[in-house]
Amino acid sequence: MRPVCRANTLLLVFSFMTLLFTAVSVNAGQDSMKHLYEGVPFDMPEVQLPKIPEKTFYLRDFGAKADGITDNSAAFAKAIKKIKRKGGGRLVISRGVWLSGPITLASNMELHLEHGALLKFIPDKALYPLIKTSYEGLDAWRPISPLYGVNLENIAITGSGVIDGSGGAWRYVKKSKLTSGQWKKLIASGGVVSDDGKMWFPSVESKQGALEQKQTDIFKYNKEQAEKIHHWLRPVMVALVDSDKVLLDGPTFQNSPAWNIHVLKSSNVVVRNLKVRNPWYSQNGDGLDMESVKNALVYNNTFDVGDDAICVKSGKNEDGRRRGIPTENVIIRNNMVYHAHGGFVVGSEMSGGVKNVFFSDATFIGTDIGIRFKSTRGRGGVVENIWISNVNMTDIVKNAISFNMFYSNNEPRMADRLNRKAQPAVDETTPQFKNIDIKNVRSINSGTAVILHGLPEMNLENVHISDSYFSAKKGVEAVDTAGLKISNIDLSTPAENAIVLLNAKAAHLSGIRLLDSQGVDVMGNKTENVHLDKALYSSKNLHIEDEVEKSQIMKIKK
Repeated sequence: MRPVCRANTLLLVFSFMTLLFTAVSVNAGQDSMKHLYEGVPFDMPEVQLPKIPEKTFYLRDFGAKADGITDNSAAFAKAIKKIKRKGGGRLVISRGVWLSGPITLASNMELHLEHGALLKFIPDKALYPLIKTSYEGLDAWRPISPLYGVNLENIAITGSGVIDGSGGAWRYVKKSKLTSGQWKKLIASGGVVSDDGKMWFPSVESKQGALEQKQTDIFKYNKEQAEKIHHWLRPVMVALVDSDKVLLDGPTFQNSPAWNIHVLKSSNVVVRNLKVRNPWYSQNGDGLDMESVKNALVYNNTFDVGDDAICVKSGKNEDGRRRGIPTENVIIRNNMVYHAHGGFVVGSEMSGGVKNVFFSDATFIGTDIGIRFKSTRGRGGVVENIWISNVNMTDIVKNAISFNMFYSNNEPRMADRLNRKAQPAVDETTPQFKNIDIKNVRSINSGTAVILHGLPEMNLENVHISDSYFSAKKGVEAVDTAGLKISNIDLSTPAENAIVLLNAKAAHLSGIRLLDSQGVDVMGNKTENVHLDKALYSSKNLHIEDEVEKSQIMKIKK
């Protein structure tokens, strides 16, 4: 055999074995995930991987060209049609630059991007028809996602290639998020600037849509109305809806028009080994949003995005409550987050409820907020049984741990909370957060260590924080809480008061070592049954304000 022929034969054998090994790993990888269930404190069903028929198809065999010029939409449609006809299989995208319009996936299909493959979506708005879908937790008309699947079973996106949503051609950009040089470069690239000079839009039509949005509620549009602002509406890049046995494993997902990856009303979801990227200024540039998802594993991923990184949601307001599908039974382990508004986030769209979530072994570097819970009046829904552990953070811009029940709303001033004013009645629109355990957090150099802001009519209930270290400009601020427990933490802050409690009920603080500031301030005429350990109770820097009944502040007895 001639050397060249022999080399080609060996290459073919190697390629075949690689494909066979990867196909088997998709279909027979259940055992490799067993360690993820260790230490999970709730009954977690075993998440099922998709079963993909071991048939291989190459996109290039359907007339596609990896030249970065050719529109391969028709080739994708032709290939997927054949895969469906053959009962499923793997569609391989080889090295090269492959352009396409929106791709609609099929059941029993694996989309595999080899190393060096770039799938880049063409940003021509005319290619993306409007569909009835969900966006930010509400029913809405939006352009179809570049990578879309609905009512699927056994679906996988794998490999080590890159999927790029051409988001810069869709997104508006705020001037405040760029340097002066970046802003000048952006303007020079085309597009138009808002009348006040504070925002850039990729087109005149996009700007007109933004003006239209200010006047009406775009989520209540019918299709005809939505068509008028088609260029303003942005899709999430990857949307997998009403599907079962979903696997995302390996690729880089980047530069999305809105959210990057949205898994909605689906079950048996595995997200692993991904790199998810967006420019830090990208509006609505979330990393992963799991909404009304049941039985999911998320592990070994890296995020560097323009909005929240790893998000757990379940619909917004009346639409979410009417859907009534919680996100439940989720394990999230061993992830890295660089820039993001929040590293791990629950809400704010949580109206269908969230329960049984285990988040562990994460690192956040330079994230705006680390662990983030958010909601507001009108949402309704119950978030409960959340366990968070083993999180390392550094250079967190705002809060290492944040609970904000006034998200996107005007939060009452401290002075207003001090006075017993009328408050809304509790009903189905009142959000409720309870039974949340956070331990083994180490946060270096954050703006604030811990913010816990509940609603006066529905306190944050049974939040426990333990065995942690925080260095921050400000310490712990707990407002409208019930059953708060903080134990065995080291807190370093130069703030005048390291701990502030306002309207705290049944709080229990013990083993808290204040390394710098020694001040503890207890306020609010709703404060009752607060227990402090000997060191805090006996401190000369404990300030119990006049409106607090002194008998309600007690020393913990050993």
